[in-house]
Amino acid sequence: MAKTAVANEKMDELKEYMGQFKGKPRSESNLITIMHKAQELYGYLSQEAMDAIALEMSIPTAHIWGVATFYHYFNLTEQGKYTISVCLGTACYIKGAAEILDKIREELGIDIGQVTEDKLFGLQIARCLGACGLAPVIMINGKIYGSLTPKKVSEIIQSYRKQAAK
Repeated sequence: MAKTAVANEKMDELKEYMGQFKGKPRSESNLITIMHKAQELYGYLSQEAMDAIALEMSIPTAHIWGVATFYHYFNLTEQGKYTISVCLGTACYIKGAAEILDKIREELGIDIGQVTEDKLFGLQIARCLGACGLAPVIMINGKIYGSLTPKKVSEIIQSYRKQAAK
């Protein structure tokens, strides 16, 4: 299926989803739910999706943008298939998180907020992942990896590459 057809299909699905809220009293109270649906469909909140939500729900785009930037769980840029979050909280930082982050940057050839060319990995930082006893830690799509060394990080990344190649 062509890329444009897939994009149109996603937009149609988003509009259909919004239809259940449109015109009902206080329909704007469903904005976060609608934004989650858009992110689920696209992998992030694209400008096109936010504009469509604004138009369909009669909510100013500036308001949608404000909500999207306030809540950390909304992504405003395209994400990789595997999102790597490196914890830079105090415990992790003291136990070598900077080395872990440097190794990931080197392995993937990207920096924080970027996605690899093949769209396989995205890199972000976190202030705390709540696994201080396992420091330093990373999280990949919700799975925590702890007690890391640069060598272990390389092995983890390679295992995800092999998994994606299957």
